[in-house]
Formats: sequence, structure tokens, C-alpha cells
Amino acid sequence: MTMINKASGYSGTPLYKKLGMKPHSKWKVIAPPRDYHELLGPFDQIDFSNEAADLDGIHVFSNQTEEIEKYMITLSRQIKKNGCIWFSWYKKSARLPTGITEDILRDTALSLGLVDVKVCSVDDHWSALKIVWRVENR
Repeated sequence: MTMINKASGYSGTPLYKKLGMKPHSKWKVIAPPRDYHELLGPFDQIDFSNEAADLDGIHVFSNQTEEIEKYMITLSRQIKKNGCIWFSWYKKSARLPTGITEDILRDTALSLGLVDVKVCSVDDHWSALKIVWRVENR
């Protein structure tokens, strides 16, 4: 019998791969669930940092619209021009309180010169949307 790791979500792909975390990349994680490293799967040589510049990626967990909008403005300055920010919020199916939707994230990103390029499942409770700089803004 094949067991699918809780960290793999629905696709069987480890979360760190879904997020694009590569060896020697520099990432910041904000307000993750307690089991975040378990959710990531068997990652290796990823530098988790609290630095405020030159990051390959940032993963933010929030369910508050105002917080997400503030994060998008400040964190977009902290990633490399070819970096990304993953915003995670509670899925509707989780039936947990959230004010976030993909549309809110997308509209906020577009107003700042950013664009969404990918969505993924983190686990049974969390979805994630990948935001990057538009090519013409890099």
C-alpha cells in the first residue's frame, strides 16, 4: 500500500517542490502553521532567513485582508526581481474564518505591478497563490 505524505497535498509532490524551493535558496516564512517543516517534506539546504532583502521567496500565512495588502507592499521589495511571494489563506472547504480570496490577492498584486502565476494546495486547510513581479517590472 502506498502512503501519501500529509505534506504532499493532493498531487503527491512535496510542498517544497510546489513552492519552488531549491537548494541554497533563501526564504522567509511568516506566521506558518506549527507543522510547516513537516508539510514541506524532505527539503535540504534551504536557507530560512529573516533578512529583508534579496530573498528568493517568501511564504506568508494570513486570513486578514488588511494584513495581506500590507504584506504585499512591503514584502515585494524584499524579493529578488525574479523571486516570488506565496500567500496562503484558509480554503473554503476548511470552513475556517477568512477574509481572503484569490480575487483579493490577484487585484492587490495587479495594482502593485505584480501578477499571480500559480496556485497550489498546502494541506487540507491552506491554499497558496504565487505572486511575482510582472516581466516588464523586473
